[in-house]
Amino acid sequence: MKDQERMRDFLWSFEPADDPLCGPIAEDARRRGIPIVKRETGAFLKVLVAMRRPGAILEIGTAVGYSVILMAAAAPKDCHIITIEKDAARAFEARDNVRLAGFSERITVVCADADRFLPTLDEEAYDLVFLDAAKGQYGKWLPQLLRILRPGGVLIADNVLQDGTVLESRFALERRNRTIHARMREFLWELKHEKQLVSAILPVGDGAAIAVKREPDCR
Repeated sequence: MKDQERMRDFLWSFEPADDPLCGPIAEDARRRGIPIVKRETGAFLKVLVAMRRPGAILEIGTAVGYSVILMAAAAPKDCHIITIEKDAARAFEARDNVRLAGFSERITVVCADADRFLPTLDEEAYDLVFLDAAKGQYGKWLPQLLRILRPGGVLIADNVLQDGTVLESRFALERRNRTIHARMREFLWELKHEKQLVSAILPVGDGAAIAVKREPDCR
């Protein structure tokens, strides 16, 4: 663990400071215990967005808008992002942060339950989907995400290692955590065995899964 922390701190030492807006958002969120992406995950996310150059992004799990602002800053100027947040207070705060960042025309914050909102989205409408909401729901949402993701599109799921607990036997966990443990393992298995996807699970941050939807001529 100490070696991992030393490696993390070493890598962090190369990261430039957050911009004047994102820095305070991140600091305030961490102080209040609001979950946002880890610094290394944020860097990874920005590289993927810059590399893919998406025209349309969907984020599930806005929190206070930190990660969606990071993505907007790395995306082409004509890229539009829809981000879904179930908690009304956080959605309101995210909209304010998006406005202050100058991205109101490019980012739409939707206060909604993903279970109800995802089926309303058009088929193959998104080039990139970032999944960072209720971890136990990842597997349930996967069919809808496959439906709305364009061929060649990228799916990124955060926190898939669950602070390392996903490695443990379910019987080593408290009973209340066993369901999410089982569901995350099922999601990772489905992600790796889904024929429409080429995927990898990486030890970035708290674990990030990345998958690309195959083009029709590659299946």
